[in-house]
Amino acid sequence: MNLDQKPLQKLNIFSAKGVQMKTFHITWLMFFVCFFGWFGLAPLMPTIRAELGLSKAQVGNIIIASVTATIIARLIIGKLCDYWGPRKSATLLLIIGSIPVFLVGLAHSYETFLLFRLAIGVIGASFVITQYHTSMMFAANIKGTANAVTGGWGNLGGGITNMVMPLVFATIVGFGYTSAEAWRYAMILPGVMMLGAAVLYWKYTKDTPQGNFDEIKHVTAKSSKTDWTVLADWRVWALTLAYAMCFGMEITFDNVASLHFVDAFGLSQSSAGFWAGIFGFMNIFARALGGIVSDKVGLKFGMKGKGMLLALMLLLEGFGIILFAQSGSFVIAIVSMLSFALFLKMSNGATYGIVPFVDEKNVGLVSGIVGAGGNLGGMVFGFLFKSESITYVQAFEYIGIMAIAVSIIIFITKFTIKNADEKLVSPDLSFNR
Repeated sequence: MNLDQKPLQKLNIFSAKGVQMKTFHITWLMFFVCFFGWFGLAPLMPTIRAELGLSKAQVGNIIIASVTATIIARLIIGKLCDYWGPRKSATLLLIIGSIPVFLVGLAHSYETFLLFRLAIGVIGASFVITQYHTSMMFAANIKGTANAVTGGWGNLGGGITNMVMPLVFATIVGFGYTSAEAWRYAMILPGVMMLGAAVLYWKYTKDTPQGNFDEIKHVTAKSSKTDWTVLADWRVWALTLAYAMCFGMEITFDNVASLHFVDAFGLSQSSAGFWAGIFGFMNIFARALGGIVSDKVGLKFGMKGKGMLLALMLLLEGFGIILFAQSGSFVIAIVSMLSFALFLKMSNGATYGIVPFVDEKNVGLVSGIVGAGGNLGGMVFGFLFKSESITYVQAFEYIGIMAIAVSIIIFITKFTIKNADEKLVSPDLSFNR
């Protein structure tokens, strides 16, 4: 096999040479763009809440809807990646997902807005494509790092969205439009970005280093039956719980941060969006750091070491969230937010530093199940923020306690490589141009 057709053993993030690195950059960019469509409404919720006259319970239902559809979508998209390939799956998801993003501006009632928010949630399945496609392009020694970088840079979209969308909104208002019109027109931007990403994905990526699935007869070479035996593997469910605590909390915070800063500290919508964006902006390095450390720990201590690292990150995340909840001032809130954000995002990377090794024959399915767990966590947390009897502060405290409990579960779970012949070797992360 030509070297150009093999999974890469080095990650040169400044390179776009070869199908592997082109795919690497396009797949994280695709996920980044999808975050604009998925969470573009979140920093505008103070305005939307006032215009539609939404109650706390209705806002909670909208938060739940934004992540609920993603649970099912991630399970489906994982299998589509196995059968169709990530290239076709991504292109189709981007085109279909852009429709409710463009049309959400037609909502003028709580009910219609809720339905559009539910439909937009399907876009979150893009994460599974990113992780699946990256796993196809990189060798075992670098999978954890590569997955963490693409996932982290994609998640960065959640932070940039919180910063950019209020500015887009303010610009539209500056042209003389009302607030009610501005948030609707603002959502045209992420819709256009998604269609542009679809073109890039279709034209410049391949399913594997050897070519697309239909070119290498991938579909006919594999059984069409779903291997549901992965559901009997406790490691899959342990990782699902872990991802519920880290990524589930991340998307929950993306949804509620602006509202919390406005209500608790009296910030303007733009200022609240900026500070909420700082939380997401940490993905530029933190998730990748989790993957890099996971790979290096795996080299020295094996899969057991990877599991211990994940347990530690979740434990520190939990304590950080509790500290954030109890913050008595805005400064302390920001410092504690940055602290738990670091460990949360490192947990994201550390989780997917383990996922590709659980069952190499069903990477798409396992990735889909664990990924859906993140959204399941977001949905459960949404019920906490919806409750009229629980304050946002109490909701954060409960989530922190749950994260600590899950860290104990991860600590006692035995992670091993299913294929005993596969060994973890040193990652080679190159930053040379």
